Amino acid sequence: MRSTPTARAIVSSPPKAGAKVAKDQLTQVGRRWRNSGPSTSRLITPEGRGRSERAFGTLQDRLPKELQLAGITTLAAANRFIRETYLPEHNARFAVSPEHPDTAFVTDTAGVHRDTLCVQEERVVGNDNTVRYRGLSLQIPPSPLRPHFVKARVRVHDHPDGTLAIFHGPRCLARYRADGSPLDHDAPLAA
Repeated sequence: MRSTPTARAIVSSPPKAGAKVAKDQLTQVGRRWRNSGPSTSRLITPEGRGRSERAFGTLQDRLPKELQLAGITTLAAANRFIRETYLPEHNARFAVSPEHPDTAFVTDTAGVHRDTLCVQEERVVGNDNTVRYRGLSLQIPPSPLRPHFVKARVRVHDHPDGTLAIFHGPRCLARYRADGSPLDHDAPLAA
């Protein structure tokens, strides 16, 4: 499977503006795709693009004609027509029943989504055992893993709710509020 330059640019970033895309420097989207497993490779195959483009073509070609045939001239009427008439008819014609009636979704009881669906940036720990991130100085607390993390490469996880976390490999070293103050490790985090 070969991806197009556009698809590679979405998952990888160049070392500097105008340079060739570096496959080893993933964007946030690329990191998420890599962590989600092999099923995402279908998103950038010619077959996958073809299916989505055919669906878009059907919608872009057919919908304006249907709106015109129905005499729709306002946005509110168009939205109502799409919701009440077009989508039910479209889904009845093109929907495919699943092979298995059970859901394929698995509940994330461990809260793994928090550290997957966030912005992650790599940093090097300073001589004072702190990590600088967006104007904050995040102090790494004492750890049973090692006496300090000076010069170690760590990842800062910036969550949508504003909280931050520092990871060394798979281990979470500390979690912080948006202002950089430490979160109590026993306190529950908002999902």
